[in-house]
Amino acid sequence: MPVILTERAAVEVKRIMDSQKVEPNTVLRMGVAGGGCAGLAYTLGFDTEFDSRIDVRYEQHGVPLVTRKKIALHLDGTTIDFQDSPMGRGFTIDNPNYPRGGGCPGCGGH
Repeated sequence: MPVILTERAAVEVKRIMDSQKVEPNTVLRMGVAGGGCAGLAYTLGFDTEFDSRIDVRYEQHGVPLVTRKKIALHLDGTTIDFQDSPMGRGFTIDNPNYPRGGGCPGCGGH
């Protein structure tokens, strides 16, 4: 199963793309950094580069989402959503493959 972009998140991505007047071939790129005790850190940004030799591309709700093939397996089943509530506004990323906040047994993070 690929990365899942919810309809609510796609609407917000499209809104941002329209407001920033991005180029027609622009994609949403997801990256991953870190690991260890703090867990994974995810990045989302716009990109105009796509190389089918090193990237994988998903299309959901009219939004092209791209990530590197080497991290795609770590993102399998990950959901990107958008929340707008009294507690905050922004994108949320839920990756069922990695516990939130890490999970390093050495520091009691499970």
